[in-house]
Amino acid sequence: MPNSDCPVCRTADIVCGKWTLLVIRDLADGRSRFCELERSLQGISPRTLSLRLRALEEEGIVERQTFPEVPPRVEYALTDKGRALVPIIESMRTYGTEWLGATGACSEAPEPVVVAA
Repeated sequence: MPNSDCPVCRTADIVCGKWTLLVIRDLADGRSRFCELERSLQGISPRTLSLRLRALEEEGIVERQTFPEVPPRVEYALTDKGRALVPIIESMRTYGTEWLGATGACSEAPEPVVVAA
């Protein structure tokens, strides 16, 4: 890392991994199960999602709760440290809307274009 004392470098080290901000974005709405996150993050492999969640858990950004049920149920949620990242995501949403013309919903796939014959 170029400067481990730089707050921007330290934050970027955590949030700049592929899919990381999108996982945080989806958890900003509340608790989610692994399969729900996998569905909302179209294109992410289960292995990558598992690695991202584990890394975020190690950083104290995500907490994992396991319920003693059969089959076992696991839910993920943001910690206070994780919720502190939500304003960054909201700023990115605003920037994307105002400067990049992105107006779609963030957590669902775009509607397919139907061409009339």
